[in-house]
Amino acid sequence: MNAGERRELIISHLKSSSAPTSASSLATLLNVSRQIIVSDVAILRAGGLDISATPRGYILSEYDTAKNNHNFEGILACKHTAEQLREELYTIVDFGAEVIDVTIEHSLYGQLSGRLNIISRYDVDVFLDKIKNSTDLPLSILTEGVHLHKIGCRDENTYELIKQTLESKNILIK
Repeated sequence: MNAGERRELIISHLKSSSAPTSASSLATLLNVSRQIIVSDVAILRAGGLDISATPRGYILSEYDTAKNNHNFEGILACKHTAEQLREELYTIVDFGAEVIDVTIEHSLYGQLSGRLNIISRYDVDVFLDKIKNSTDLPLSILTEGVHLHKIGCRDENTYELIKQTLESKNILIK
């Protein structure tokens, strides 16, 4: 198969998938290297396709159902140690909310964001395992733990409860 056919199969797979798909699983499916998939996705993005990379894999943004399953979105300003990362994320998902992304203010590059789409303790554990088993570090390491999370939840009351709980754990910046 040529590169164009492979890219069409990537698009087709992402459109039909109800969950993010990792580059490794696409590579196995298409019998190519993971780096070929990463390059193909970069080319598809450059062509205007809105593909998001999450800790769990690629998703087509137009097919990202998780972002539409909440009625309220809010921003949390947080600061915590590496040891408190699990506690922060568990707190948010335990209220049934989604951690949509993380954003930091970098002195050289300005605002940097990473898509997370974490909706469960399982997702938190997968994310933390990736940190543990990788040389990559969370964005917040660049800002001494200061970062923002966009979260989605069922209503503003849930958002306020999350804020109160994170504040009581000295994670929320007031």
